[in-house]
Amino acid sequence: MAIRIIRTDNDPILRKLSKEVTVFDEKLQILVDDMIETMHHADGVGLAAPQIGVLKRVIVIDLYDDEGPMALINPRFIDQSGLQIEEEGCLSLPGRHGMVKRPLSVTVQFEDIDGETYELTGEELLARVLCHEIDHLDGILYIDKQVTVENKEA
Repeated sequence: MAIRIIRTDNDPILRKLSKEVTVFDEKLQILVDDMIETMHHADGVGLAAPQIGVLKRVIVIDLYDDEGPMALINPRFIDQSGLQIEEEGCLSLPGRHGMVKRPLSVTVQFEDIDGETYELTGEELLARVLCHEIDHLDGILYIDKQVTVENKEA
């Protein structure tokens, strides 16, 4: 495993669309392992492959609970409900934070490292992290969805 460099600020790769993963092999396992190590080294709760310069639809998440780190390959939303507006930051935008409107609950379909399909439902923090990381796969940063405090109730 290796700690990769996290792309920051105006790196153009952060604004590009990631490609679906079609090959589930040892290279993908190495990517996932490196992403988890990089996320932990940076004290993050999520990391998307574009953040380390790889345009593949891969995210990793660790809420530092009993579940441990998760890797989601080709994640896609199948349901969203509710509303939460909370502060977010991003490993690619160090030192910055902002209020972001997200669903309170999301259900995501994804493949695991072996290509098996699963569903995951997340609420509150997990829902927010899933939305944040999946946005990265589409070239969207939280600052694109940031709201002002006055609009928090909107």
